[in-house]
Amino acid sequence: MTLILVFLCILLLIVMVSVFRINAFLAFLAVSILAGIVLGIPLAKVVGSVEKGIGDVLGSLAVIITIGAMLGKLVAESGAAQKIAAVIMNFCGERYIQWGVVVTGFLIGIPLFYGIGFVLMIPLIFSVVYKYKLPPLYIGLPMLAALSVTHGFLPPHPSPSALVIQFNANMGLTLMYGLLIAIPAIVIGGPLFSRTLRNIPSTPLQSFVPVEMPEEELPGTFNSFFTALLPVLLLILATVFSFYTASHPGLKDVIALAGHADVVMLVSLFTATLTLGIFQGRKISGIMSIYADAIKDVALILLIIGGSGALKQVLVDSGVSGQIANLLKDLHMQPLFLGWLITAVIRFAVGSATVAGLTTAGIILPLMIATHTNPNLMVLAVGAGSLMFSHVNDAGFWMFKEYFTLTLKDTFKSWALMESIVGLIGLIGVLLLNQFI
Repeated sequence: MTLILVFLCILLLIVMVSVFRINAFLAFLAVSILAGIVLGIPLAKVVGSVEKGIGDVLGSLAVIITIGAMLGKLVAESGAAQKIAAVIMNFCGERYIQWGVVVTGFLIGIPLFYGIGFVLMIPLIFSVVYKYKLPPLYIGLPMLAALSVTHGFLPPHPSPSALVIQFNANMGLTLMYGLLIAIPAIVIGGPLFSRTLRNIPSTPLQSFVPVEMPEEELPGTFNSFFTALLPVLLLILATVFSFYTASHPGLKDVIALAGHADVVMLVSLFTATLTLGIFQGRKISGIMSIYADAIKDVALILLIIGGSGALKQVLVDSGVSGQIANLLKDLHMQPLFLGWLITAVIRFAVGSATVAGLTTAGIILPLMIATHTNPNLMVLAVGAGSLMFSHVNDAGFWMFKEYFTLTLKDTFKSWALMESIVGLIGLIGVLLLNQFI
């Protein structure tokens, strides 16, 4: 009976978000309180459980996500992202143009949130399409596949960062494993798959193409690449150095502090403030205005993540998470596959990759602990599942359709299928890594 109640609560969450279009944070909050009541948590402790869940998740993530948003916004506003794209396009030339847009989407997708990256890349995609007279989907889909994969797999994006915290995984290791899985997923779901879509008619709208910054106003090449990728470089370096400091406790503590995601993001932001801001002639007041706008962009994401933490904590405090773990263990299903499958089903129902991943976390966590599953790989398995089955309840589906002026049928054949391809390749990559780690 208890598990039926949990199922009904999750179903209610799905209906509230996908059918009635209720804000995901409010839906999480309402369902968490209701779940606490029906699952037997003492009434006086229900709100406390909800508050603890919100606080635990946001306490670990608020710095990463807000600073990540600030950094991404400055990379975009300063012209660094445009510079990165231009350099890669010039290097690759027309013959290897697809690979150029893939690399561009991947590098820019690491520091930028998906929505910002999508809008930022559209002008580049359209300019390449018109310059070389190539099919829009042949150019656009590979780049957007790269953006999507970085959004689903790699910290410091909101969902994988939140999963790292909830699963007690290692941010640097998750990033390194994620890079190994992301590359084949992008190649197969992007350049290879897009070659089957050349004949789909698409006429990108000129109204979606904003004016680009003049070349002389853009930051330098090294400055643009170095600043945008600094968080990734620092996380990887800290992870590598941590393997060589086991016999030096003092140095190990220094590396642990320097490599902590909060510190890495803060150092990266301070560096960007200088290299892409003050050294480019921007006033500090203008830079702070960019940062303030960035916080507005991610405020709702933070609330949704906090709401997911509330539901997770209710499941833990009620003891239901342990019962779910025991039930799932009896299915004799690979935990990584099960985490992927649950996430994919919720993604199909809700439409939001972030909501799907974070909802799954509270369900799969006890089983992951009980079976001693690698938490870094579980982050990636859930991330891969969160990219599956994009359709009409996903904002990304409609953005792609409208920007490329596609029919619903062609959007399913292109965007929806691409998302499922990268999700499946991600699962295969996780299962293969699990054989060697």
